[in-house]
Amino acid sequence: MSNRKENLIVGLDIGTTKICAIIGSQTQNGLEIVGIGTSVSKGLRKGVVINIESTVASIRKAIQEAELMAGCEINSVFAGIAGSHIMGHNSQGVIAINKTREVTEEDIQRVIDAAKAIAIPSEREVIHVLPQEYMIDDQDGIKEPLGMSGVRLEARVHVVSGAVASAQNIVKSCNKANVNVSDIVLEPLASSEAVLSQDEKDLGVAIVDIGGGTTDLAIFVDGAIKHTAVLALGGNHLTNDIAVGLRTPMADAERIKQAYGTCLVSAVGKDETIEVPSVGGREPRVLSRQLLAEILEPRVEEIFTLVNREIVKSGYEDMIASGVVITGGTCILPGMPELAEQIFNLPVRRGVPQGIGGLTDVVNSPIYATGVGLVIYGSKHQKVDNFTIGQQGVFERVMRRMKEWFGEFF
Repeated sequence: MSNRKENLIVGLDIGTTKICAIIGSQTQNGLEIVGIGTSVSKGLRKGVVINIESTVASIRKAIQEAELMAGCEINSVFAGIAGSHIMGHNSQGVIAINKTREVTEEDIQRVIDAAKAIAIPSEREVIHVLPQEYMIDDQDGIKEPLGMSGVRLEARVHVVSGAVASAQNIVKSCNKANVNVSDIVLEPLASSEAVLSQDEKDLGVAIVDIGGGTTDLAIFVDGAIKHTAVLALGGNHLTNDIAVGLRTPMADAERIKQAYGTCLVSAVGKDETIEVPSVGGREPRVLSRQLLAEILEPRVEEIFTLVNREIVKSGYEDMIASGVVITGGTCILPGMPELAEQIFNLPVRRGVPQGIGGLTDVVNSPIYATGVGLVIYGSKHQKVDNFTIGQQGVFERVMRRMKEWFGEFF
């Protein structure tokens, strides 16, 4: 028991509609999922904590459920962060290589420091500095520069920053639920660890994680992350549209969406009907299922159109040769990949967690992409210091860890 505890990694996906704790164990055969717990999320809106007490209660419930299943106690987690305050941009830095003219760890550290030295407002902080490639003299496309000879070293990195307050509220909620936070991880980055293959990342791929409150986008080209964005639109907007359009309570709208929803009007037969509960004790009504599809299709189209606009804006639209992977709970809605293909004009597939053992049949759903991804991310970057608010900013911590997780993105 104690032996297993040493190798446990916990991913905590703090989402707008659900909070999910997934426990992974590092074994000789690789990573195995040994426990999973979910609870309804009540304290978040559009991916950001708006009520600490409710969030703490939901985190506790999810963690207890996972602990029971795995038969262990959790004391630290890798937590996901999303929300429209997240911004990603590319930056580069240049240094002169030291006197030996051979690249050392210290040179790599210095060039990363130079690349991430960008003006950031005081209310924001750096969450990730993700190396894309290095250039030595005029040779580009170098993934691992250590030990190479040259005079001038240049690094290209992707810097992800977020609102300090949002990151603090996530840590605070976890600390109040009696767990430390080993690291805060960008959610689309975590999802990509779980659902993308290395070939896709090398060839160029966009991952679109459609959750309850946010839709997260990450673009990979040449095996490195090039663009990230979070849009404040998600499955809750679909539920809300159904509630308003069919005049039915939110809980019933969610149930109808899951049971009968589709985002392709053309896929619904003319004579299919659904029973819709009314508000305020009135009799339930029988409505055409096509009406439901007519409410969902334009909203899903809007989400994909905004994502597509973001991809075009990033300048990488011609480089995502292997297409788009959609994941997250909302992408389970029938017709999603077909509608996405029409809008992106690229091949689209649903992404489910891959490359793990253990309770694979339980987590074999796009709903758990972020949670499983956090565990995989955690297993790669284990030498991390737990931190609590008040010690240091995420910024200094990221810098201390840079050396440890070098090269792991390639």
